[in-house]
Amino acid sequence: MRFLCVHKGPEGEPPTPQMMEDMGKLIGDMAAAGVLLATEGCLPSAKGARVRRSNGKITVTDGPFTESKEVIGGFALIQVKSKEEAIEWTRRFITVVGEGESEIRELCEVPAFQG
Repeated sequence: MRFLCVHKGPEGEPPTPQMMEDMGKLIGDMAAAGVLLATEGCLPSAKGARVRRSNGKITVTDGPFTESKEVIGGFALIQVKSKEEAIEWTRRFITVVGEGESEIRELCEVPAFQG
């Protein structure tokens, strides 16, 4: 089972050296366990844009997204045996990054739509 884990939290200071060290260890542990497929952090929302379609019209809004209390700070794509295992890895992750929330979404596999 593959899961996309998206972390949302307050946009603020860059990670501390200790946080980077702790994250490096966690990423190493996930790679050694064979569960990590990809992971990246996101740059500040000031460097981003939102594309929205409403009533057939497409609008583009450049960042920063000041109306948001939380922004996407990064993601991990993992392959595990269960949702419970995904939750456990995400608990370890959020312990490192601190405040915010991580949403875990199972990715649909083709067989999921075939019966």
